[in-house]
Amino acid sequence: MDWNSLSNVDILNEMGRRLKNHRLHKRLTQQQLAEKAGVSLFTVAQIERGKSVSMNLLIAVMRVLRLVNNFELLLPEQEISPVELLRLKGKKVQRIRPKVQ
Repeated sequence: MDWNSLSNVDILNEMGRRLKNHRLHKRLTQQQLAEKAGVSLFTVAQIERGKSVSMNLLIAVMRVLRLVNNFELLLPEQEISPVELLRLKGKKVQRIRPKVQ
């Protein structure tokens, strides 16, 4: 799947669908998952419907489903070489300021 071609809404929907499938595979009801994760039933339902929830709540649900290790694939560690650190050390951060109209 080309995740970059999906809209944010499509990504949330796909994540919700996949999390629901993991829950069903583990033979958990939404209520059981909610209780184990320490979140509300509403939160679990929202996630599965592809609605936006806080990262904290999503992580709690993923922890119960034993999916937290997948964050390593989602956000692999980026090593910065010592040479690159030295090169960046001398540069000032430039901020782009919005144009005032």
